[in-house]
Amino acid sequence: MPMYTSLVRHSGNRELFLFLELAILSQSRGHPLHIHVEGLRGTGKTTIIRAARQILPPIKRIRGCLYNCDPERPHCPEHRHLSREAIASLGIEEIPMPFLEISASAKIGTVVGTIDLARITNPARPEAALLPGTIPQAHRGIVFVDEINRLADTSPELADVLLDVMGTKPGRLQIEESGLPRVELPVQVSVWAASNPDEDPGSLEDIRRQLSDRFDFLVAMGRPAEPQAVAAVLAWDRGREEDYTARDRKVQEELQQMAALLPQVEVAEGIRELVASLYTKFNLESLRAVEALLYGGKVYIAREGRRYLGEVKELLPVAAAALRHRVEPGRLAEILQHLRTLSEERERQVAATLPVPGERTREGAGLIRGSKGARPGIWQQAREFLSRLMEKFFPHRLGCNRKGRPGRGGGSGGGNRPGSQSEQEEGNSMNKPQISDPSNTPILAPPRRARPLFELAAEDLIIPAAEGEKNATEG
Repeated sequence: MPMYTSLVRHSGNRELFLFLELAILSQSRGHPLHIHVEGLRGTGKTTIIRAARQILPPIKRIRGCLYNCDPERPHCPEHRHLSREAIASLGIEEIPMPFLEISASAKIGTVVGTIDLARITNPARPEAALLPGTIPQAHRGIVFVDEINRLADTSPELADVLLDVMGTKPGRLQIEESGLPRVELPVQVSVWAASNPDEDPGSLEDIRRQLSDRFDFLVAMGRPAEPQAVAAVLAWDRGREEDYTARDRKVQEELQQMAALLPQVEVAEGIRELVASLYTKFNLESLRAVEALLYGGKVYIAREGRRYLGEVKELLPVAAAALRHRVEPGRLAEILQHLRTLSEERERQVAATLPVPGERTREGAGLIRGSKGARPGIWQQAREFLSRLMEKFFPHRLGCNRKGRPGRGGGSGGGNRPGSQSEQEEGNSMNKPQISDPSNTPILAPPRRARPLFELAAEDLIIPAAEGEKNATEG
């Protein structure tokens, strides 16, 4: 079996690597995530999933417990009634996180549990007892179901068992055998499954839609699109396993550190309201869609080493997988585009609040756009002063078409002030310049790019003909 870090990542399988790590991270904190990957045969689905067991973190259990009882919260029939002192006397051991498989041809007894024949036929002390199946023994770990579409088609009883296990978190498992009392167990397992929807009997969504909805995320597995990725797969060297073992251990340690951040991740109220609005805006059927989207965003933030989910773009890496098996492709595209549009609008709003280039933000050096309660800085005051100065000496050059102000066209109370309506009516006799029609005015590019007024030197603001124009205006 190849090591996890030795596998080649490419555009077709990168999403699967991401969600397997998210599931491991979440399961480490006692919250299972269920992952279903669909793809063509030979694309490496099963290989990647089985290799992921190399990076599973260890767990602690009561020594020798087949049900992997947590010493802090024992749940099995043998240990759940014991005191802390009794558990301590039994001892605690550390084992790898369980990784067990269920095949499409599995029987109900091997999956759930059956009578322990070894104990019932013990000549020294015969007793009726249960032998836990695959799911009880995978408590606090992973159960991998390959070709789950075939299992759902040929074994409806096993599909019903998975529905109970995945219906709540933790799930519930009921074991019934003739001659023994019924046993109910809480099970905390993360179900990983793989299938090829192009082969009989078809996609899981078509066979058992209810079971398909139980999976938090549906990962779409693709083929490598780059020849370099295929060449890297062909060049894989089994002789370097020691190097990859150290890398796998490093990934395992990093995931444990990220898992410690998960309880600390906070979600902005606006993000929570946005996710809730998707349910009603796009008429989603299952509440699990928005639950998976929001929780997946939290786990993704923890994997990134952060503690706050506050941006729409942080939902996008998990949005498609959370919705892909719950809505039609056209509706999925609408939802993703809606999220992208909101993300872009948010980025534009943030950009609008940033300081203008050349504008200082320290105290006494101007304002950042959008700030409240602050006083104008020196550059803003300078711009206002220069604007008033230019309006005084060159009224016909500035803002002639502004409305609502005397002397700028359309103002009330014309009087004899320069630029008023009465003065404009006598403009021809006084040889004053007239406003030209903008549609008939040739547009000429300036010889140099315009600069803000506050960047100009004082002498650059003096126009040679200014004094003559001033005398002509006064005359």
